[in-house]
Amino acid sequence: MRTTQAAIEVDGLRQGYGDFEAVRGISFTVREGELFALLGTNGAGKTTTMEVLEGFTKARGGQVRVLGLDPHRQRRELRPRVGIMLQEGGFLGDLTVAETIAMWRGMAADVGRRPMTDALALVGLEHRAGTRVRQLSGGQKRRLDLALAVLARPEVLFLDEPTTGMDPEARRDTWKVIQDLKAEGVTVLLTTHYLEEAERLADHLAIMHEGVVHTHGSVETVVAAAGDQVAFRLPISPEALRARTGDGLPFLAGAAPAAVVAGEVTRVTYTLPATSSPDGAHAALRPLMAWAEKCELPLERLEIRRGTLEDVFLRVVGDAR
Repeated sequence: MRTTQAAIEVDGLRQGYGDFEAVRGISFTVREGELFALLGTNGAGKTTTMEVLEGFTKARGGQVRVLGLDPHRQRRELRPRVGIMLQEGGFLGDLTVAETIAMWRGMAADVGRRPMTDALALVGLEHRAGTRVRQLSGGQKRRLDLALAVLARPEVLFLDEPTTGMDPEARRDTWKVIQDLKAEGVTVLLTTHYLEEAERLADHLAIMHEGVVHTHGSVETVVAAAGDQVAFRLPISPEALRARTGDGLPFLAGAAPAAVVAGEVTRVTYTLPATSSPDGAHAALRPLMAWAEKCELPLERLEIRRGTLEDVFLRVVGDAR
């Protein structure tokens, strides 16, 4: 059950390696029972941030708290209450799946440990219990990673790119596992390169680039900032259009047109400014339709597309260059 209590607090975090500052003063909060997605390009600082929160490294600056504790200084106290799924598991290849679970259970907190059969069933590996780890596919190893991360029924779960290497079916099955864990009240901090994954699972998210958080908020708020797109084709070149209209394509809601020419056909796209109005794109179409009628031009393949998380992501990366 989600509350207003903070499970993870990051305030002005700075971290680096030698003279290189990988994380440059980022801040965010994850509430109990919610899933927070940390997105970004390779080298953006996501994994470095996770390592500080997991207690593996000490922050150079700022402050972090997990369940009210300093994850580095109070790691012994915090460790039984969190689950961690790293990018790479580092398994012993000659052990079977069941032996790996048994070994890990021996190191997990005594209270609330899942039975081996439950852990394997949770991630769909019950039929692989006797298989040696080195014989598993990449996606199956990631599922075994997840089983180990949730053995002790953690309050907070760190997932660093959990579905890398999985096929689409296994990825969706894993999404269901993560959603079920969240429904049980587990707080989840997830990094991923799959934007659909973040959009499907997250309550809130942040997009990092070059060690800085460039945008954050609820999924709906962040996606709304992308703005809707209006696109169509005109059976006329820009030169012929200017000769006919005198001034070419109109602006829509203050947005300039982006035109791509292929022979005598012009592909036109408008990215509308973000608006809280649900009929923003519809309102922008009115002057466009009036313009087209006045110029006696058909708007071929007219379409309206909602802005996506990918649009926001690419804009963040592009604006930072």
